[in-house]
Amino acid sequence: MSMLTPPGMGGKYRITGDVYPRMRRPHRRRRIVLAAAAAVIVLGAAGWGTLQLVDVFSGEEGKKTTAGKQTDCKPVARATTAPAVTLPKPGQITVNVYNATPRSGLAKTTADELKKRGFKIGKVGNAPTAYDKKVPGAGLLLGATTAAKGAFPVLGTQLKGATTKTDTRGTADVDLIIGTAFKNLAPKATADAALVALTKPAPVPTGKC
Repeated sequence: MSMLTPPGMGGKYRITGDVYPRMRRPHRRRRIVLAAAAAVIVLGAAGWGTLQLVDVFSGEEGKKTTAGKQTDCKPVARATTAPAVTLPKPGQITVNVYNATPRSGLAKTTADELKKRGFKIGKVGNAPTAYDKKVPGAGLLLGATTAAKGAFPVLGTQLKGATTKTDTRGTADVDLIIGTAFKNLAPKATADAALVALTKPAPVPTGKC
């Protein structure tokens, strides 16, 4: 009886020979499947992260990212290189001052103040019948068509709220007709600042963000 024969078997079931069953290792297929699945998950996560980074640093055309928010691209104003607007100086403008109100003395006092500010003074007196007591605002600037782009803007800095009107005269002088709502000329400092602003070039958009 062999030593490997279980007791009680009476030798009926003997194990003979020198070849014994060997234990096989578990099949590797499961490991391969798990490794492949893990690789797919890692690659998918990496691809998603890459797309997120592209979205952050690119964005739609015409927009940019600022502090985590997308803002529309708007043109940025800059000083233009075009020459400044050429306007006549106060000393080149002759002003006729007329009073269209019931208050006396306004034409002369206004003319005297305009003279101090550098304007040339022409006629001074009561307004013509066509305008006497018919100017409801602060005043009316009346002159030739050419005055609309020259004398009117300059003289208009002296009287806030003045309206303008052109006629068929052939001279360069301008009428300042004082209206019923007139109180005073604009303060000299305010008028001077307005004159300076008239000669400054307007900013133009560059089209860049």
